[in-house]
Amino acid sequence: MSLFDSLLGQLGSNVDVGSIAQKFGVDPETAQTAIAALGQAHQEPGDTVETAAANTGIDPSVLSGIAEHLGGEGALGQIAQHLSDNPQMLQSVLGAFGGQGGEGAQGGLGGLLGAASGFFGGGAAKE
Repeated sequence: MSLFDSLLGQLGSNVDVGSIAQKFGVDPETAQTAIAALGQAHQEPGDTVETAAANTGIDPSVLSGIAEHLGGEGALGQIAQHLSDNPQMLQSVLGAFGGQGGEGAQGGLGGLLGAASGFFGGGAAKE
């Protein structure tokens, strides 16, 4: 988690996965996945929160709260850029989430992995 925590530290405030998890009543792995999903979805067409919710099954109100907590669109843009520059970080975060995600419109974690593949040049189409 240290590489991901360093990303959050670059947002300028003392934001860490543990405090986000505690504030929003989720486990740290879910908080980490929510942040990665929001960063990934930020670059896709459509509503960022709705896309992240569809891809992960995480409640949209939790995702919206986390997005606001992080600093909104500007912070999500920074996260998206950092994830784009470090695709191994996205895979690491998603791997840590395992099968804990709910089933979203695109098949939960599998949908997020497919979307991430497209985001990083894998050519997967968003349904």
